[in-house]
Amino acid sequence: MLTPFHIAIPVRDIPEARDFYGTKMGFPEGRSSDKWIDFDMFGHQFVVHLDESLGKDGSVNQIKNAVDGHGVPVPHCGVVLQMDDWEKLANKMRGIVSDFIIEPYVRFKGETGEQGTMFFTDPTGNALEFKGFKDIQKELFAS
Repeated sequence: MLTPFHIAIPVRDIPEARDFYGTKMGFPEGRSSDKWIDFDMFGHQFVVHLDESLGKDGSVNQIKNAVDGHGVPVPHCGVVLQMDDWEKLANKMRGIVSDFIIEPYVRFKGETGEQGTMFFTDPTGNALEFKGFKDIQKELFAS
């Protein structure tokens, strides 16, 4: 059994982050202050911290790395889900995200490691990727 990860990212505005991750994405909120919020991201501790240097309309920097004809943003983070859960999240995010970096689609269809993937950013520009596998144990690290 995997243990939960902990990751902390910068955000430009705490109420905006609370709305995006809590209200829109539906992640339960844990402890918080006026400078940070803990969210339960599919059982993992995902924390947003206020970075006042970004300003009200600022965004974080990223590069794009070419993968399968797409510009994959770096850095990025997210969670690997069972395919059914990924499909539900993809449908939900289609109603929330107006501009995907990479629209939800299935990579390696019919091959070892077949996976659903999607990339989008939060309001601060933090890139998120969510993947879906039919059999995570067999396929996640398959080559």
